[in-house]
Amino acid sequence: MEFRHLQSFIAVAEELSFTRAALRLHIAQSPLSRRIRQLEEELGLRLFVRDRRTVTLTDAGRLLLDQARILTAQSLHFFDTARRASKGEAGIIRIGIALGTGEKINLALVEHARRFPAVEIQCKDIVSTRQNEALREFQIDVGFLRPPIDHANLRSETVFQEKFVALIPAASPLARQRRIKLRQLASEPLLVHPRDVSIGVYDKILQLYREAGVTPKSIIHTSAFPYHEAGAILVASGRGIVVGVGAMLARPALGGKVIGIPLDQPRAFIDVHVAWRKTESSPAVLAFLDTVRTVFRHPARSDSALRVS
Repeated sequence: MEFRHLQSFIAVAEELSFTRAALRLHIAQSPLSRRIRQLEEELGLRLFVRDRRTVTLTDAGRLLLDQARILTAQSLHFFDTARRASKGEAGIIRIGIALGTGEKINLALVEHARRFPAVEIQCKDIVSTRQNEALREFQIDVGFLRPPIDHANLRSETVFQEKFVALIPAASPLARQRRIKLRQLASEPLLVHPRDVSIGVYDKILQLYREAGVTPKSIIHTSAFPYHEAGAILVASGRGIVVGVGAMLARPALGGKVIGIPLDQPRAFIDVHVAWRKTESSPAVLAFLDTVRTVFRHPARSDSALRVS
């Protein structure tokens, strides 16, 4: 049984005329009659009673007509989905999002949903360092992460930069400043995540201290994120300050007891990349990358502002 056999059956059943059905299908009557005969032989039953003047459905034909319509609709949906998938207009894309990057990345997700509503995007919060492995092991298809990038297996492009922010207690005399220098914080303990959470951010923080010519009073490793209450409590209670990146650092928890102040220091920023496998061939994934390029392209440039790494 082929798709054309069902189409022919439905056309004859609805028109109750081989002549009108043939015109509707844009074929001659002889191939139409042949299709109906082949379908009846395959099913082992008669679908129509016909004479020179009339065509009527048999009881079996009436019973099968609704099922034929359902199968045809499902087949059309199947072929339409296949067509859209081949153009990147349908499918599933699994995305990894580094901590604190979601607000900007959501701009690309919203735009892609507008352009390709049939595409399902699944998001996972994955720390930057582990996204390289997640991409290699096909756990995600696209990653938004901070360096380092596994250039041996992945391609990446810079999508935007994040500025470093210092989180300090609102009760501190420094809290009134609009910008702050690291040398003003040298006497404070530095609260940082373990290096394997985000190697790039960890190394950049220490680099900024070296470039400022200061050393933090002490370095305390913590698993409490500063934009969650547990991490904000550490800062608010005077246990130390946090230097980091991410939109959420500008709006720390605890209702104003912790303040985020941008660092006033050269090169106090870090790149955020979009990364994917070098072998990637999925039209859906490649179309999503095009959306990312469109969303984050610099308006003053005619070429893409995404720098291939």
